[in-house]
Amino acid sequence: MRMRGIPALMAWAWLAVPGAVSAQARLTLGDAARLAARQNGAVDVARARAAQAEARVTQRRGALLPDLAAGVQQAERTLNSATFGFAFSNPVTGRPLLRPDGEILGPVPTVDARYRVQAPLLDLGRYQGWRASQATATAASLEVDAQAENAAAMAATTYVRAARADAQLAARRADSSLAAELVRIARDQLAAGVGIALDVTRAESQLAAVRAQIIAARSERDRTRLELRRVTGLAADAPLELADSLVGLPILPTLPGEGDALSAALEARADVRALEAQETAQLQAAKAIRWERTPQLSALMEHGVIGPNTQRLLPTYAWGVQLSLGIFDGFRRESRLEEQLAVARETEARLKELRAQHALDVRTALLDLTAAAEQVDAVRDRLRLAEQELSQAQERFKAGVAGNADVITALLSLNQARTLRNDALAQYHGARVMLARATGTVRGLP
Repeated sequence: MRMRGIPALMAWAWLAVPGAVSAQARLTLGDAARLAARQNGAVDVARARAAQAEARVTQRRGALLPDLAAGVQQAERTLNSATFGFAFSNPVTGRPLLRPDGEILGPVPTVDARYRVQAPLLDLGRYQGWRASQATATAASLEVDAQAENAAAMAATTYVRAARADAQLAARRADSSLAAELVRIARDQLAAGVGIALDVTRAESQLAAVRAQIIAARSERDRTRLELRRVTGLAADAPLELADSLVGLPILPTLPGEGDALSAALEARADVRALEAQETAQLQAAKAIRWERTPQLSALMEHGVIGPNTQRLLPTYAWGVQLSLGIFDGFRRESRLEEQLAVARETEARLKELRAQHALDVRTALLDLTAAAEQVDAVRDRLRLAEQELSQAQERFKAGVAGNADVITALLSLNQARTLRNDALAQYHGARVMLARATGTVRGLP
């Protein structure tokens, strides 16, 4: 399974080179998927959230590092001696040196320049919080991968729709050529006196109907092109050409077994890995809350000089070690812990549901792919018979042994057969994309 990711990784690296896709005028199905995975708007949003999570890791790590601050202060202040709380007396006479009801002292000028270092020596709560932020950042980076896979699947599905629109337009143009040829033959026969005006009217009516179908097919092609540009992150007016036609897209020789597909889905699905990482991060956050109950040990050192002016500065310092322990916080910590554990249980339930949904997606995609492959074989036979029927009706009409009603009927049958062929191929390749999405390998499509 690991070897499967190498081609996708190489393709990703190739697409990461600026101008790699813009330099080529044609996009394959795999190119569209990988381009959307690289520059779709939802992927850009996920990358921004991952960057935010990485920034929070740095913030949490900073709480474990020492804080260093420095400052210089020059000030003057006055004091009221009554605020000292005690009286200064003459040791000889016993008389107070200052007025008992207080008097103003100063102003006293001071110049104070010092730096202060405060560092946590032991804080397991902060350490576990840093570990939780790392787990959250990992989950955010995996969410980028999940969004890229979703964008790739959306682009691949849109590409198949665009290829079908191209095939429909080509089929209607082919029908138009046949209808125009039928009008020409009917007019020639009428001019030669071997035909009737009703044949000309029928042929012209069929040609008008096909032209209306061409207009609708052209509109559908233009709409799918616009949507494909949007999901791949291209400009709305950027040149875009499909390198793969609907008929030219590969048909799988054999389908993977259900067991292999399920194993690949469990291993490769980015959204499963992202949700698992979220659950890990949430449990780590709950662990950090528990560790907040442990004692915190920190150290403080302050050193500087102080004096009445810059010519008379004396060094002073202070240092200490502090041990603190939170005893009671109104049960706020316990409530935060219960909330975090409930969030983790919710994620666990979502993960269980997601795994079950993935198993359903794989089985459904395999069923759809099998049915679509059989449908493709069936419509190929119908298309071959419709072409044969039209050829025989044209020969009879040219020989003058029958009117063009049979030709028009055969042309309508061929029109329908071509539409059914395009629908069957679109369903098959859409199921192929869904199987790749279910197994997490959309970006590895050729």
